[in-house]
Amino acid sequence: MTGDPTEESPEPQARMSASGDPVLSVVVTIASDTLHPPSIDHLRPCLESLARQHNPPAMEVIVPHQPEFSGMIELGKEFPAVRFLEICDLKRYTGHSGSREHHNELRARGVKAARGEIVALTEDHAVADPDWCSSIVEAHRKPVAAVGGAIENAAPGLLNWAVYFREFGQYQNPLREKEAFDPSDVNVSYKRSALAGIRDAWSDTFEERTVNWAIRASGRRITFSPRVVVYQKRMNLNLASALQERWIWGRSYGAWRGLSGSSRFVWAFVSLGLPVILVARAIATIARKRRNAGVFLKALPLLILITAAWCGGEMSAYLTGAKATRPPA
Repeated sequence: MTGDPTEESPEPQARMSASGDPVLSVVVTIASDTLHPPSIDHLRPCLESLARQHNPPAMEVIVPHQPEFSGMIELGKEFPAVRFLEICDLKRYTGHSGSREHHNELRARGVKAARGEIVALTEDHAVADPDWCSSIVEAHRKPVAAVGGAIENAAPGLLNWAVYFREFGQYQNPLREKEAFDPSDVNVSYKRSALAGIRDAWSDTFEERTVNWAIRASGRRITFSPRVVVYQKRMNLNLASALQERWIWGRSYGAWRGLSGSSRFVWAFVSLGLPVILVARAIATIARKRRNAGVFLKALPLLILITAAWCGGEMSAYLTGAKATRPPA
């Protein structure tokens, strides 16, 4: 792993493929618009990190985005090699805050547009390690369908740490090749041939759990690499927005599960105890990895709060019978 990924490099080094098929396609999903209109505040540092890669392969960067994205024209001039794909027919985008289902739809559109032998996924609030792209290609030399990577925190403040531990604590290094969980779409890469074999699982909406399950069900391998690293760098986060985001994301997860009948009421009751279970898992992860224990203890009260918000959102999905939005037939 290299040093601070936000440090300036003398010159951008990434080689964007101008013609022919690239080795690597990077799809950047704009996921920081759950509560606010989309902006380039997070996207710019993400793209800068991709432009400064060390010894990158022939690659392309694809940013699928909704219409009327403020600052996108300006950003296109800064990064002329990036493919900005305006998607005008999103079926899940309401145009209002409080929704995140369109993220998976945007991700699917980006993957469809990818031409590389390897398709890597990340999000706009992630900054790639300078060796991220080359490490992905190296990891895919093995007979694997997908490679998950490490996610570290680079944002200061206890609230950012609490959000990091809630969402990505299990992905901090050290990672083992055979982890017991699925990779996150903030840092995962797939062989395009593997995705082609399960196209029905993601052609409409690319949901990480569904895709990873389909790959494993097809008999193909998913591994992890501690050398493939991105850094979380959330900006402008306060407690109210963190709680609201977790509620929305928890509700979205509950809706994705699509429970019906009496089972959703059983899970609504189970949700009452989920904060204890999830926080206990986070504590166990810190103990196993033996890293960041000090800041974890300081952030623990905030972690408990935002975990409770997530579980409250999940419970609300079960009680109301909410299900993931499907496009019209």
